[in-house]
Amino acid sequence: MEQRLDEFCAQYLKYQSEQTSMVIVTMVDYKGSAPQDPGARMIVGELGLLFGTVGGGKIEKKCLDVAAEQFASKKRVTPFSQTWNLQRDIGMSCGGEVTMFFEVHHPREAWNVAVFGAGHVSQELTRLLVKLDCQLTVIDSRQEWLDKLPAPTPRFKTVRTDDLAAVLKTLPPKTFVALMTMGHSHDLPILKVALNEHAFPFVGVIGSKAKRNRLEAELGKSNFHCPLGEDFGSNAPVEIALSMVAQLLKERDRLLKEL
Repeated sequence: MEQRLDEFCAQYLKYQSEQTSMVIVTMVDYKGSAPQDPGARMIVGELGLLFGTVGGGKIEKKCLDVAAEQFASKKRVTPFSQTWNLQRDIGMSCGGEVTMFFEVHHPREAWNVAVFGAGHVSQELTRLLVKLDCQLTVIDSRQEWLDKLPAPTPRFKTVRTDDLAAVLKTLPPKTFVALMTMGHSHDLPILKVALNEHAFPFVGVIGSKAKRNRLEAELGKSNFHCPLGEDFGSNAPVEIALSMVAQLLKERDRLLKEL
């Protein structure tokens, strides 16, 4: 059974990495006769069985039908169980009951974060964000500051350009945008394009409440976060970065709940 569990986990991680929608079916209990022991699992995809078995035959067909209903609904479903009488509900000749547990796993949409500026706070913020499950891009005009960041990975890249605002049109529509460039005169044109030409779910600007008031007056808009970050910690770059990560995660989770 231990080897079987290892094989199941390997297959689950494989399909998860491939962004495959799955329903995990586990036999959790039975009474009377059953073709498998509790703990038997299978992975079901939108086209049918991907891996494993909970006994084959009519029991497995019933589970595949329930899984197909979940894919058809396209809704986020909390895990649930169903108990069936083998004769009455499944049409088998043997008596007894089985209880199956269903877990629906839809691929999670990539969380994209774009940080404009590679200065002191961005250096600390980047080192925190690269540890999270996000696609991170850091943009700056200063190659020497970009060179101080961690090495690029499949989930982290840097962009050097003199036209920072132009990068906005290359970002996925649901990107979280954080501005921490060399100052107000550099943040303002990026913020103006972000708010007027795009509909990013989160736009934040590093700075004080006074800076926010000035930006609102100049742009005539207030749909951005400034100061950027939660209200805790000192002015040390690493503590500012921690407060920013906290805010980004809270906003990410809030938006997920609204889906």
